[in-house]
Amino acid sequence: MPNHRTVFVADQAEYRLADGQQTLEVRLTADTGGAQVTRTYTFHRNDYVIDQRVAVVNHQAAPLATSAYFHVLRDGQPPEGASQFQQTYTGPVVYTQDAKYHKVDFESVRKGKAEFTHSANDGWVALIQHYYLSAWLPKAGQVRENYIEALPNDLYRVGVKTAAIEIAPGQTTQIDMSLYVGPQEQHRLAELSEGLELTTDYGWLTIIAKPLFHFLELLHAWVGNWGLAIILLTLVVKALFYPLSAASYRSMAKMRVLAPKMQQLKERYGEDKQRMQVELMKLYQTEKINPLGGCLPILVQIPVFIALYYALIASVELRNAPFYGWITDLSVPDPYFVLPILMGISMVVQSRLNPPPPDPIQARVMQIMPIAFSVFFFFFASGLVLYWLVNNVLSIAQQWRINSVMEREKASVRR
Repeated sequence: MPNHRTVFVADQAEYRLADGQQTLEVRLTADTGGAQVTRTYTFHRNDYVIDQRVAVVNHQAAPLATSAYFHVLRDGQPPEGASQFQQTYTGPVVYTQDAKYHKVDFESVRKGKAEFTHSANDGWVALIQHYYLSAWLPKAGQVRENYIEALPNDLYRVGVKTAAIEIAPGQTTQIDMSLYVGPQEQHRLAELSEGLELTTDYGWLTIIAKPLFHFLELLHAWVGNWGLAIILLTLVVKALFYPLSAASYRSMAKMRVLAPKMQQLKERYGEDKQRMQVELMKLYQTEKINPLGGCLPILVQIPVFIALYYALIASVELRNAPFYGWITDLSVPDPYFVLPILMGISMVVQSRLNPPPPDPIQARVMQIMPIAFSVFFFFFASGLVLYWLVNNVLSIAQQWRINSVMEREKASVRR
């Protein structure tokens, strides 16, 4: 029987999808004497799906029991240009209605420890990498065997094998299979097969990242620019967390007002750390201040930040999406580091609005953090840095206003 190493012959030397033509068929045939196999590939205009029909003719005098297999091949290396700060999953995926979305990493395959659903009559198999995938999409109800194999030279293949088919002498059987090779466009993938949109991997915060991205899509449809959509998303997130952050900023503003008293305690009990902490706690209780209240806005925003991180690096819709000026791709780092530097400046301004930590080591850490974060964000997608920069600017405005109110209240009490 012909296999994937057999030379197939095309009906003609050149194929072209003519103007006005919506589909193009390419026929490849191999004949080994005992059987003839014809693969007909159907390409569709403006579509990443390739339909394949395999026709097998039994030339033997006895019935022929055979099966068809379909796989894709890839090496185990990460995609070109992959960054350690923007890592996404690369490798095989198997989906069935029972086991759902299941990633099988290359190392498990190589060690023979890969666990996935082998026999099924639904679902699909795929090899995915950043932004793209190749997936075999058997028809629903078609009994098949899923397989993932490690080959020499760091190569791996994932595929499906149909159940055994018996072909009578002189008879022909046909097997249909579809192959998707293209970008992880979620809406298109969801229409092709159940669960195929999950190949856009948002990590462990999918429950937040997915609706966050869909809302970002709505904003983009309204303003026509992904950068503006990110800014609007930041405004919405900030508005949702406004009451929580306002309470925290009021707590920090109170601590800022109490800075002279805290300095007096430091001068009085600076040598006695334990007594210093006791007196500070008394002061906090008297003034009804939660010293950890200022951390709450940041802690609450961390899941949103991580979810947006995955949404920006995993969604092919943002690939090559320009903002303005030098930002021509929001999914890659700022080429001139302007946004990270501005974000660092905003962190410095924000730290100046906060009360100085009583501990000199903490104070030193707070001075270093803006610089460290700026360098760290040099390697992050510019869309993510844009979100954090706008968030910082809004936080500065909110905190400055609350500080001003608290200082006016303090001045009025003195009078």
